[in-house]
Amino acid sequence: MKLIKLNLFVAVVVLFGACNGQKDKNEAQVEMNYAEKADSLAHHLIITDGHIDLPYALQHKGFNLSDDHLQKMVISTDSGNFDFERAKQGGLDAPFMSIYVAATFQDSGGAKEEADTLISYIHGIINSLPDKFAPGRSPQEIEENFKKGLISLPMGLENGAPIGDDLSNVKYFFDKGIRYITLTHSKDNQICDSSYDTARTWNGLSPFGVEVVKEMNRVGIMVDVSHLSDSTFYDIMKITQVPVIASHSSCRHFTPGWERNMSDDMIKVLGERGGVLQINLGTSFLDGDIGKINKDNEVKMEALLTEKGLEATSIEGKKLIADFKKENPELFSTLQRVADHIDNVVEIAGIDHVGIGTDFDGVDNALPEGLKDVSQYPNLIEELLKRGYSEGDIEKICYKNVWRVWNEVQKVAGLL
Repeated sequence: MKLIKLNLFVAVVVLFGACNGQKDKNEAQVEMNYAEKADSLAHHLIITDGHIDLPYALQHKGFNLSDDHLQKMVISTDSGNFDFERAKQGGLDAPFMSIYVAATFQDSGGAKEEADTLISYIHGIINSLPDKFAPGRSPQEIEENFKKGLISLPMGLENGAPIGDDLSNVKYFFDKGIRYITLTHSKDNQICDSSYDTARTWNGLSPFGVEVVKEMNRVGIMVDVSHLSDSTFYDIMKITQVPVIASHSSCRHFTPGWERNMSDDMIKVLGERGGVLQINLGTSFLDGDIGKINKDNEVKMEALLTEKGLEATSIEGKKLIADFKKENPELFSTLQRVADHIDNVVEIAGIDHVGIGTDFDGVDNALPEGLKDVSQYPNLIEELLKRGYSEGDIEKICYKNVWRVWNEVQKVAGLL
């Protein structure tokens, strides 16, 4: 009898182990299916990214249009977050190239010339590599490029300073290929107030800024509300005839008190007016707690350098920095937190009002694990699938929400 009971116990244990083994196998299969489906979606859907700072990065690396430079800096490179090969791997089809003009040009002059220089880089890349890249001047053009396997390079002007005080420059930049304008950057300018500037020069839009928004509506350039003060955002919402985008912002819910991100009420208003918030992947945009720790460590490191009388670029200074960072490594947000931001927008405004605006090459390497460069969009899609987002939902997030805004802007401007 004891032998029978023992054999029965062994059989149960074996069966239980087999069931657990099958369960683990099934779970692994499910995980693999999510990953495979995500990769398939990434390469069958158009993916647009609202903000990639490649032009500025190229400028500061001494970019020129020689074959050698194109290979090392645009087609295949180990540096930065963007190149052709990794974009293809990740399924990226329409990255908006940021034509970033620093606020310093507002004092020194030359803002328009700076914008023209960066725009010329993108035109040069397209002309030099027509088998890889193409212009992205409309959703329709991008869709045709997608069918040919080409990566489109639409452009957005980050900082309206190059417009100067001449309203005709709005059309000038449209003709150059600019399809959105971030009205200001880190300082108040002639158009409006910045979220980073406490001067509050205009308490929103300037009188000229009102005319700029109206002219953008007339010409067919999307208004980008990233970087703007809250009062500027609400002023725009009162006068724009078309929906707007936030090309690379995130949700203030996760970074309390930080005006650079959008508040719940702003997201609600943005959604009610048909706009789209494209989520920024910078760690400081995604997680206020982690951002604070990293910032505090930066302050401590600077204080140490000052205390010891060292320059950061000196041999001793570099060693101090390396030792400090080894003991206080930089912290990064997570892929899951990015999805939390998407969830938050969907909860407040709905699935039609969220997109992707990574800020690759603009937030250095302060990016979430699993979303370090343009090869990794499938990782985000996989996380969204796990959270129950449908293929139709993901299609909207990847490009259709932005296309809806862009098409409406074109329609009102008489371009469709």
